[in-house]
Amino acid sequence: MGNTAHRRIEADERRARLGVRHRLAGAARATSAEEVAGALVALHATDPATVFLAVGARLAGARGVEGPVAGLERALYEERTLTRMHGMRHTLFVFPTDLVPTVHASTTRDVATRERALLLKDLAKGSEYDEAWLAETERLVLAELTRRGEATGAELSTAVPRLRAQYVYGVGTRQEGPQALSSRLLRILGMESRIARGRPQGAWTSSRFRWAATPEQPDPSGEFAHADLVRQWLATFGPATEADLKWWTGWKVTDVRKALASIGAVPVELAEGRGHVLPDDLEPVRADPEPWAALLPALDPTAMGWQYRDWYTDPAHKAALYDRSGNIGPTVWWNGRVVGGWAQRPDGEIALRFLSDDGGTEARAAVEAEAERLRGWVGDVRVTPRFRTPLERELAGG
Repeated sequence: MGNTAHRRIEADERRARLGVRHRLAGAARATSAEEVAGALVALHATDPATVFLAVGARLAGARGVEGPVAGLERALYEERTLTRMHGMRHTLFVFPTDLVPTVHASTTRDVATRERALLLKDLAKGSEYDEAWLAETERLVLAELTRRGEATGAELSTAVPRLRAQYVYGVGTRQEGPQALSSRLLRILGMESRIARGRPQGAWTSSRFRWAATPEQPDPSGEFAHADLVRQWLATFGPATEADLKWWTGWKVTDVRKALASIGAVPVELAEGRGHVLPDDLEPVRADPEPWAALLPALDPTAMGWQYRDWYTDPAHKAALYDRSGNIGPTVWWNGRVVGGWAQRPDGEIALRFLSDDGGTEARAAVEAEAERLRGWVGDVRVTPRFRTPLERELAGG
């Protein structure tokens, strides 16, 4: 490879890649929810509204393009081309359904194994129930879901009274107390890909989901799955450092290094140190000649894509844009940089605050057009981020 293997990629080139590969630049906008999810690998779903807002920000405005709400509900609940499940960092995401086996084998399976062991340990300490009793309970739950198609946790607890059983959680600790089995067991079954979250109760912002049984999935090896996920992630988020990838996946650094080696990732130099790209991704990417603006939601997959974020977020603005746990709030973007924040007020108005003068009047006009577009498709729905940030609170009025 010679010097090419270690070429330097500057921040402006990274921002050009981001605009196109994350479907934010005008000509790169998507035409479907599936296209957005596939481009980004995963959509954050801890806050249900984030999924819809993230897709809406990336859809083209062409006639005939399906709106974000209708498109996502079709993909998630009718055609099931997208699936909501636990993934990296023990976090809820929406994935392309054909990526579910890779995510499960590389990430979720190990977490589910640990969670099941902890539940059995808690049952042994704080109840009369054992592993055989739990297995029979699961069989009854799956049979009920197969019969019904979908059901809420409450409906399942009525049909399968065992789910209402209680045990003592945290025996001998400060957290000791009674806990019902239902929510914990359903979450574990979800992490094991035996059941999946279906249509919510209420509007698209609701987090009270129905559950559905899932068909049997392929079960790739862990090494193959690690490599597959890293390959797909680098195609969208590269160049990136080992630290970025370790943060995004939640894996051990040894797993990250093995996966990078297995796909032949090529080292490059970034402002923050050694990064990596795919072997066929070394050609320079020039800046998009067409400026672009975007309003991205709290926890958006682009804003949360890397551990090191100074190349697109001014460190001086982080106190306003992040909560104390490091969750980013709603952000205003101009040509690959975060230049401000936004919030929805009780009357539906999209309030904006610019923290940077990048782009001047052109940027402000483009951002205001995006705000009007957002207000148009959100309609009467009111969105309050689950993790509120100082600037969002101020703009929303408290």
